[in-house]
Order: sequence, then structure tokens, then C-alpha cells
Amino acid sequence: MQKLLEKTLKDAIKENQCILGTKQVLNSISNSKLLVLSNSMQTEIREKIESSAKKSKIPTLTFDGTSVNLGKLCGLQFRVSSISLPQISQSDVTSLKKESES
Repeated sequence: MQKLLEKTLKDAIKENQCILGTKQVLNSISNSKLLVLSNSMQTEIREKIESSAKKSKIPTLTFDGTSVNLGKLCGLQFRVSSISLPQISQSDVTSLKKESES
């Protein structure tokens, strides 16, 4: 999953087409096509985001690493615990979901 996810996230950041941060992600769920959450996120916040995403039928991916690792994967110098991708194509969402399931 890493390679495709890394490329997708770096492209989204470079083109300024992603939303970083838990509060911002919570506010933008309805406009999102995919959410990526680090597995080091606080349980109550993760559940809040996941339940909102379910209501809006937005797929979520759990990144198998900490928020520090997710930040590094994005090429950023800070922790990232949640990312919303409002501009991602449906085929990329499908590919990422398939990869994360295998």
C-alpha cells in the first residue's frame, strides 16, 4: 500500500488538494472522497471521524503507522494524523482500498 499511497498523498499535497488535521478533516468530510487516518490517533477522535465518514459514505483507510510516519510519507516535517482527499479520482480510491485489503 505504501507506494501508491505515498504517491497519491505527495501529489495531493504538491497540488494543494488535501486537507490535513483532525478538526479540518471533520469539517470537510462531506466534501471528501477518501480519508486517511494514522493508527496512532486517539480512539475517540478516530471513532468520531469514522462514524461521520460512514454517514456520508466516505471510505476511510487506516495508515499502518504513527502520525509521525504519515507526516514523513507526505514529505512533511510534522505529524499528520488525518488527511482528507477531496480531489482524488474514483479509480485511485478503488486501487488504494484494494491494496490496503491485501
